[in-house]
Amino acid sequence: MSGCPFAGNNYLFNKLSLEDEKDDKSQEGINKASKGGLVYGDYLQLNKILGAQELQSEKKGNKIHDEHLFIVTHQAYELWFKQILWELDSVRVIFQNGHVRDERNMLKVITRMNRISMILKLLVEQFSVLETMTALDFFDFRYYLSPASGFQSLQFRLLENKIGVPQSLRVPYNRRHYRDNFKGQDYELLLKSEQEPTLLQLVEAWLERTPGLDAEGFDFWGQFEVNVLKGLEEEFALVQAKPESEEKDDLLSEFQKQKDILLSLFDEKRHEHLLSKGERRLSYKALKGALMIYFYREEPRFQVPFQLLTSLMDLDVLMTKWRYNHVCMVHRMIGSKAGTGGSSGYQYLRSTVSDRYKVFVDLFNLSTFLVPRHWIPKMNPTIHKFLYTAEYCDSSYFSSEDSD
Repeated sequence: MSGCPFAGNNYLFNKLSLEDEKDDKSQEGINKASKGGLVYGDYLQLNKILGAQELQSEKKGNKIHDEHLFIVTHQAYELWFKQILWELDSVRVIFQNGHVRDERNMLKVITRMNRISMILKLLVEQFSVLETMTALDFFDFRYYLSPASGFQSLQFRLLENKIGVPQSLRVPYNRRHYRDNFKGQDYELLLKSEQEPTLLQLVEAWLERTPGLDAEGFDFWGQFEVNVLKGLEEEFALVQAKPESEEKDDLLSEFQKQKDILLSLFDEKRHEHLLSKGERRLSYKALKGALMIYFYREEPRFQVPFQLLTSLMDLDVLMTKWRYNHVCMVHRMIGSKAGTGGSSGYQYLRSTVSDRYKVFVDLFNLSTFLVPRHWIPKMNPTIHKFLYTAEYCDSSYFSSEDSD
């Protein structure tokens, strides 16, 4: 016997479905929209958003299918840039108002920084959608775009400024200052963003307040220097005790390199020199604070600050990935042709994928100064208590103002 075993029992299903309708809890709601008021499309102003895709090829009488994808993708980028700026501005306000001293607001900062990272991950992946379009598909309508160019994205330039990309390290655009490509209100907004405290500057000031840096308290830096010098002496003695050989020569060479690196950490003048060249971004005291947080990240007092430092590095990594993906896509689409805005195209974009645009480069370089755990100054119960109370002695911690 073949076929459905329930073929002769269809009446059972009909009977069950009729009975279920009477007790169907999923249908007990009320359609509030039928009574008027705000509805989905009006709330999101979809008539404006969905009506904003104006194909230049169609206006010229030669409608090209893939231009629609190109427009929608770039509009999506700009909407996400707007959200990133919204989150970034709120984080900067918390730092500026001093509310970052409140642990609850620190968690808020980290949540919003992680949100920015999640958005950037989405934007990095979004290039794969554009790359479903071939170079020939793009060539079909590229002519209609000129002189519009991605470089003219106001929001992306604002994002760079607010994070803290140094003006002195920017790659010139056709041998001119990047701001010269903007006019009127856009120019003024960029100028204003350059004059406001950047995320880098605000984090720097926060790191300089790291409890335990002052000589009167824990004096982390003083103790750390003593431990490093002692540790280097012990390592040198171990190497020197080995019999003469090629291996010993190699070990001595490696030891000298390590010694030079670690001792450079305690040379404030060298740090200031690197700062003036743009090779370091944080002040000397802020660098001390970052390294202290890095070493004591397992201490409850420093777990949240360490998460913040990690989120700042994530931000830099994802911005770099975005630039790199952009460069690769442009190279695939136009080769070595000039950009629609007049730049050298691929050559110009490739020059922006470097450490000069990495804002928190000092945090990445902290790993250069890793030492054995027993070199790190130990904390006794008194120091633990000091670390937990030091920053809260600041009267601004007790501010009742809302951080938002």
